[in-house]
Amino acid sequence: MRIGLVTETYPPEVNGVAATLHRLARGLVDRGHGVHVVRPRRNRQDLGRHDDGIDEWAVPGLPLPGYPGLRFGLPATRRLYERWRALTPTVVHVATEGPLGWSAVQAARQADLPTTSSFHTQFHLYSSYYRIGVLRAAGIRYLRTIHNRTLRTFVPSDSMYEALRGHGFLNLQILGRGVDAHLFSPDRRSADLRRQWGVAGDEIVALYVGRVAPEKNIPLAIAAYEAMRERAPRLRLVVVGDGPMLRDLKRRHPGIHFSGLRRGEDLAAHYASGDLFLFPSTTETFGNVVPEAMASGLLVLAFDYAAAAALIQTNINGWAVPLGDADGYVDAARRLLDCQGRWPVMRHNARQTTTKMSWDVVVDEFEAHLESVTQR
Repeated sequence: MRIGLVTETYPPEVNGVAATLHRLARGLVDRGHGVHVVRPRRNRQDLGRHDDGIDEWAVPGLPLPGYPGLRFGLPATRRLYERWRALTPTVVHVATEGPLGWSAVQAARQADLPTTSSFHTQFHLYSSYYRIGVLRAAGIRYLRTIHNRTLRTFVPSDSMYEALRGHGFLNLQILGRGVDAHLFSPDRRSADLRRQWGVAGDEIVALYVGRVAPEKNIPLAIAAYEAMRERAPRLRLVVVGDGPMLRDLKRRHPGIHFSGLRRGEDLAAHYASGDLFLFPSTTETFGNVVPEAMASGLLVLAFDYAAAAALIQTNINGWAVPLGDADGYVDAARRLLDCQGRWPVMRHNARQTTTKMSWDVVVDEFEAHLESVTQR
């Protein structure tokens, strides 16, 4: 197949969507398919590149407000239509729903190309975190319109499937996520890194990895950390990531260690050098950081939905709290300190849970679904 992949985020940008799409694209190329990525330009000189079998075509875009490192693509219906008439992709897959994604669906329909999509981000839920809750209903209508114009919409979890079906989304298909259990491993634990964090010996490190942004609900992680410090005063919180809240959080919480953005083996070492993983987000479609933390041997405390609902068994390999129960989340953080004797078994169980999450299986399923829509 020749696959046109349209996305408004792609490596070297660091986020779960970009990482997932690169895994899928790389896996398809390894299976003999051609992948042509359409993404926003990162600067005026960026016209795209050829990355080890993956062709990237860069189109005009603008910085995403509040995220200077991320961009959204401008509408490009005519450009896409003309390019796809020349390249004739077997199938078009639209991964994001910004202006570029909208115009990609339109161009593919005009060119009579089979089109699929994936639902990676609950932008309609972000509205309440950015004080524009009035746009929530409009946001879900917009997203539903885009996705219902494609032959299949891939979602990463059962809970996301049910939520979108309730909103009137059609042609939904669950496509799970994998984790690189070789990269994310307890073997990467680093005593030197822990010393850099100001941690001595077996003192406890709670970790957060992800965007430092309002929709990630980081103040709840900090509340849980402060509650835990009442019982374990030397417990340390390490925040890994970047985003619009970073400067303010650094100013307000000088006792927290902020490591900034980390990638690859450096990121894996940060995971493995922690003990607990605090993930308080309520807006995930999946949450790749949950299996990454579990593969690294961390105890994850998260709300019981998306990846956590699929992977966590409370008091066996982590701890899951009913979605939205902030008081319960903080209480669970305290309770985790009361069962430290179980931590070695729970951390082992967390690691074992993720060893079966192969990206090869996910790519195989994605490949089969793309092939099926081309045969209609």
